[in-house]
Amino acid sequence: MEENFAVIENYLMVKMPSEVDHHESMALSKKADEYILGNRIKNVVFDFEDTKFMDSAGIGVIIGRYKKIECFGGKVIAVNCSRQIKRILDMSGLYKYIEVME
Repeated sequence: MEENFAVIENYLMVKMPSEVDHHESMALSKKADEYILGNRIKNVVFDFEDTKFMDSAGIGVIIGRYKKIECFGGKVIAVNCSRQIKRILDMSGLYKYIEVME
């Protein structure tokens, strides 16, 4: 899982797995929090290039990281979202809190 994370300046890049479910989300959240707290991360970028499935636990991963960095003026960005992932983000209301880049 370590290869799914990279720190570039004050950005944490998170390569999301093909399936983001309850099991995967717990590990993702824990590891992302370690990077955020240990590296003074201000912004988090979630890369959904390989993601085919995401349930509510995946939404929780995004919201949790947003709550950790928003008090520092940071932002959450989603990139490489498929039509299905965009739909999930829209239906969950996350478009109010995160930036989705094409």
